[in-house]
Amino acid sequence: MNDFRIEIAKVVFCVKAQYQNVNEFCKEYLVDKKPDLEIVMERIDIAHERKINFTEQKIEGIALLDFPDPYYEITALQRKIAERFFEFSTLLFHGSVVALDGEAFLFTAKSGTGKSTHTRLWREVFGSRAVMINDDKPFLKINDDGVTVYGSPWNGKHRIGSNTSAPLKAICILERGTENHISEISAKEALPMLLQQSHRPMQMNMMPHYLDLIDQLSQKVRFYRLSCTMDPQAAVVAYEGMTNKGKEEV
Repeated sequence: MNDFRIEIAKVVFCVKAQYQNVNEFCKEYLVDKKPDLEIVMERIDIAHERKINFTEQKIEGIALLDFPDPYYEITALQRKIAERFFEFSTLLFHGSVVALDGEAFLFTAKSGTGKSTHTRLWREVFGSRAVMINDDKPFLKINDDGVTVYGSPWNGKHRIGSNTSAPLKAICILERGTENHISEISAKEALPMLLQQSHRPMQMNMMPHYLDLIDQLSQKVRFYRLSCTMDPQAAVVAYEGMTNKGKEEV
């Protein structure tokens, strides 16, 4: 097997993988440290991910498309790490997250809505002040001090992200619109999105802990809904709305 160690969200995993491709995929997170946990990838994990892929394609009504085994092993590793992270009060979340001046803003929405496009606008408007943490699957660590968002190797099809972290300022639900408008919403309004976009445990005995983490997350960050165009002004409207800063401070 292909053995290597990676560190994500300050947890070191010793991974025993079937294929070298997994090592290469995680190269920005490779470390030489004492592991906290061991994850062994097996053929059955690959078969399980292939089955999930076919099931999702059937539900979406698209032609069945298969992938090589290393592709499924990379996905299976993400799933196994997400499962183990519940032990560290850390959630895998689906969204695109950008940090500005050291504070992170996470944008989430249905696939194809434009999360990546919107965070690209932040980089265009704010330049070097804006740092992409992750464009697809960041990890959120929840503790008494708040929520910290960490990058991960699973950073979207364009591989946009960095091995860094920042305190999470807000989570914003993104919607396409004909004009740019942002409004704060309650934790109760955001709850369906939190449940839909976070990784839920496969083991039912972890479900109470997962729900507790969701509850803590809803209390520690603020939530917004953004209706926006693809104009750069959308980034300014979003930033001002989530920080209460005027244009003279942008």
